Amino acid sequence: MRPTIDIQTLRDKAHWVRRETLLLHGRAPETRVASSLSAIELFVALHYTGIMAFDPKNPRWEGRDRLLISKGHGSICYYPILADLGYFDSAELDRVCLEGSFLGGIPDTIIPGYETINGSLGHGIGVACGMALGLKRKMASNHIFVIAGDGEFCEGSMWEGVMFAAHHKLDNLTVIIDNNKLCMLDRCENVMAVEPFDQRFAAFGWETRRVDGHDIPALLDELTSLKQRGANGRPAVLIADTVKGKGVPELEQDTLCHIRTLTPAEISRATGGDK
Repeated sequence: MRPTIDIQTLRDKAHWVRRETLLLHGRAPETRVASSLSAIELFVALHYTGIMAFDPKNPRWEGRDRLLISKGHGSICYYPILADLGYFDSAELDRVCLEGSFLGGIPDTIIPGYETINGSLGHGIGVACGMALGLKRKMASNHIFVIAGDGEFCEGSMWEGVMFAAHHKLDNLTVIIDNNKLCMLDRCENVMAVEPFDQRFAAFGWETRRVDGHDIPALLDELTSLKQRGANGRPAVLIADTVKGKGVPELEQDTLCHIRTLTPAEISRATGGDK
């Protein structure tokens, strides 16, 4: 059974996070905004529903579930969420990428709430495997979530992690793929095909699910089910089909949106005139 929570409240929260992410990009144009916009509902579903266990007052609480953000550049949307939850003062959002701020264009563990350094791609699953295996051997009940980009699966290290997790029966691990179909310079299918994810993960022995990554009720159903599925010896993957640059037509229609910087006028239109 999924958590009891008002779905419209969650949709409003996602809308707010999208707006705040765009405003952050306006203050720090070096941030990768399109990649952050596709993952917003994933972060909202994990953090405002009780699916994940965490404590903003004690970010290193031993009883917490772990979230590893493999696509670190695409998690600027996590900054307003962390501030909203109380990990740090929201005033810090006004200093993003400025000297003296711990909020950079690429996040690292100096930010309360971030588990790992997230600059180089392709390491999220491997690091998560180590955490998941260690927790299993301690007989701990913590769950490990990973948010990874689809383009990352061009990296061989990701598939090594997939094999490792299946071999060691890491059923306390759930990988969520932000499957927005675009990497840095083109559609994934034109650079190196990573689909069909379902069949590839299933071949390695993973439990596989697919969902509309912007459909909050569907996300809640799948994430709750995966978290509560119990010990079955199989790691799980949730393939979340998303739109890169979601909510901003100029980005949604641009194959090169990953490296695109929005103009102040585009940000103003997308946020309803906010500066």
